[in-house]
Amino acid sequence: MSLIYSKAFYLASAVVVASTIALAPALRASPAVDGQAASTPPMDHSAMSKGDQPMTGNAGAMPGMMQHDGRMDMMQHHQQMMANMHPMQGNVPTLPGQDAFGAIGEIVAMLEADPKTDWSKIDLEALRQHLIDMNDVTLHADVAAKPVDGGLEMAVTGSGRTLAAIQRMVPAHATEINGRNGWTATTAMLDKGVLLRVTASNPKEVSHIRGLGFIGVLVSGSHHQPHHLAMAKGEPIHAAGADHAQHVH
Repeated sequence: MSLIYSKAFYLASAVVVASTIALAPALRASPAVDGQAASTPPMDHSAMSKGDQPMTGNAGAMPGMMQHDGRMDMMQHHQQMMANMHPMQGNVPTLPGQDAFGAIGEIVAMLEADPKTDWSKIDLEALRQHLIDMNDVTLHADVAAKPVDGGLEMAVTGSGRTLAAIQRMVPAHATEINGRNGWTATTAMLDKGVLLRVTASNPKEVSHIRGLGFIGVLVSGSHHQPHHLAMAKGEPIHAAGADHAQHVH
């Protein structure tokens, strides 16, 4: 009986020794993690196909999911980088960069949208010259204003092209605003400009006129924008301004 037990003991010992020898290479190849032997053998990169990607992210995730997440992270990073490089991508600026350019562009868009536009009569150059006049009068004219009975009197003067613009625009605008809000608007030609006088009988309108001053009176009403369209179409607009004004020295 003892002989049988002895043979069994030696046989079991031989199996344990053989198993230990067989597992030794794997145990040596696996680094220790937190004092314990790692159970996952190293990845054989030579066995990866060209389309495979190294596993990244959570070590407990499935390989396919980890590869997918890695590609998504890379794509999001690329998109963010491109957005930082091209912040205006997908947006279109709306400002024309220059007021007269924008005003003419607006008229052109209206003309092109109207199937009845007669392009043989269109005169955008006349509109451009008028906008130059507006720029001169608005930004370069000298204005000396003083209160008078019932309103305001304004001496609008300049030189060179500004003088010519004043004498074209101011009398024409006086014609348009005359009668508006009960106002009376008259002009007289000066050697270096135009004398504009605007009055009213209503005390409230007298304060209104004086508060507006020259440029406020000039822009009052909504007559000017339709004139731009009429001018571009080659249609008659203001009566000759100089004919409306008398000459004073």
